[in-house]
Amino acid sequence: MPVFQAPTRDTRFVVNEVLGLEGYGHLPGFEAATRDLTDSVIEEAGRFVNEVVAPLNLSGDQEGCTRHPDGSVTTPKGFKEAYARYVEAGWGTLAAPEVYGGQGLPHVIGFVMEEYLASANQAFAMYPGLANGAISAISSKGSPEQQATYLPKMVSGEWLGTMNLTEPHCGTDLGLIRTRAEPQADGSYSITGTKIFISAGDHDLCENIIHLVLAKTPGAPESSKGISLFIVPKFLVNADGSLGDRNAVSVGSIEHKMGIHGNATCVMNYDGAKGWLVGEENKGLAAMFIMMNAARLGVGIQGLAQAEASYQNALLYAQDRRQGRALTGPAEPQQKADPLLVHPDVRRMLMDAKMFIGGMRALCLWGALQVDLSHKAATEEERQAADDLISLLTPVIKGYGTDMGYKTATDMQQVWGGHGYIAENGMDQFVRDARIAMIYEGANGVQAMDLVGRKLALNGGRAVQRLFAVIDAECAEDSADETVKLVAERLAKATGHLKAATMWFLQHGMTDRNAVGAGAYAYMTLTGVVSLGLMWLRMAKVSAAALGQEGADKAFYEAKLLCAKHWALRFAPQAGALRYEVEAGAETVMAMTAEQFAA
Repeated sequence: MPVFQAPTRDTRFVVNEVLGLEGYGHLPGFEAATRDLTDSVIEEAGRFVNEVVAPLNLSGDQEGCTRHPDGSVTTPKGFKEAYARYVEAGWGTLAAPEVYGGQGLPHVIGFVMEEYLASANQAFAMYPGLANGAISAISSKGSPEQQATYLPKMVSGEWLGTMNLTEPHCGTDLGLIRTRAEPQADGSYSITGTKIFISAGDHDLCENIIHLVLAKTPGAPESSKGISLFIVPKFLVNADGSLGDRNAVSVGSIEHKMGIHGNATCVMNYDGAKGWLVGEENKGLAAMFIMMNAARLGVGIQGLAQAEASYQNALLYAQDRRQGRALTGPAEPQQKADPLLVHPDVRRMLMDAKMFIGGMRALCLWGALQVDLSHKAATEEERQAADDLISLLTPVIKGYGTDMGYKTATDMQQVWGGHGYIAENGMDQFVRDARIAMIYEGANGVQAMDLVGRKLALNGGRAVQRLFAVIDAECAEDSADETVKLVAERLAKATGHLKAATMWFLQHGMTDRNAVGAGAYAYMTLTGVVSLGLMWLRMAKVSAAALGQEGADKAFYEAKLLCAKHWALRFAPQAGALRYEVEAGAETVMAMTAEQFAA
């Protein structure tokens, strides 16, 4: 049976030593985030997922969710009890606004719990995780009455939320949606249509589910400019806050999926369900992006999470399984064979995984800090800078993070060899669960196009220039430090390739739009490689300084320096190849005819 232990030591390293979260205590929302508090939250969160959530991962995958004849849905055995304990402990309130009953801690702390939950049990984590996007949209675009009615119980976890975007005939192109919203005399709308792929569409974990549904009102433009957003609760809410009648929304079926079996992914039928407009009519796209951006960061964390869980199990197997001899001679002559860990190719996969996981964790938590600073930094300039950085890096965290998360999961399955292909060992579940993260909340090709087609040119390229300025300054500062010089030099060179690819897009993008589309994925990956390098430069610098202190955790910090060097020697060189892929343009991609593809 697979194992999992929350990586609390590494999390504390990033939060305390790399981000220096306690140093932001002068900003609103950070006052309570003392080192003692954050360390306590990290350790208790780890204990909770280790003991309560992780044991349900394999059984939940095997059992799945059940739709009953009356249309109700039940989750796998143990999920309801685990969620009740989650709510009772207040884990979902960590970073939620205090005005609605949250603890108001920085998003950094909330992201820690998101990672741990998803590593321990991604299907379970999706139930409270999806509510975060709904809470963000209602907080930003909902009326005061809507906020007062729904947010306190959603923040507490008594109610959960969903996002209803996709329909059978359209996914990314939401301008094609057919769900209709007819205005009613009482100010509500009658919602009719079918939505598919709705994660946590129905379940037995809480007493009400607040669906956020995209639909079109009569006479609305047929494009995405005609989309409106509606609150459609599973149970109507009375004026006193109590629950009323069941709304006309039902589960048509549960999707049969490759993975995340413990999450109820539903076909949802709206048959004249009562809903209420969120924000302005035909302005649902803006509200949708609030939900999507929150969800995309959460999905990026899922890539990290599956990498971490699969790595832990692969490492244990490599230490225990004996096969063959070390190339330099028997490592343990008294045994009939050496552990897998002696073999360079096994170590290559494990080192790639460890480097990615450590870098991605730092990138996700640094991204969370930018979310906080975009609202709470002391000056408008600082708030704008943080917003620029997280807006630019959101598609990278989602796209590159989940690509690498899936690759890591398959590599860790490979470490197990044939036993990794046997379901009872659980490695296949990590692969299957990781795969969806590359698809939902905007497939990774869409993320690449968002990065290149929207984010690069926004405000005259201000966001990417900010990123370049941060990297250039830190590389220059650390180039004289012999301990981290190699990392700084390789990061500077990789960033040079990213700058060149950026300039190529600026020069060719307007005259050849296909060239942008053909090179976007390589550019996103290149940005991911460079972003991880920035994190490893920072972690190497902190680790080198820590090793000079008495009583330092020598093994931990030396491992960090080795991972940083691994990035510099084996990942930074990818930057040149990715740049040249961008500069190859669209000639071969677009030249072949439809008939030739089938030839």
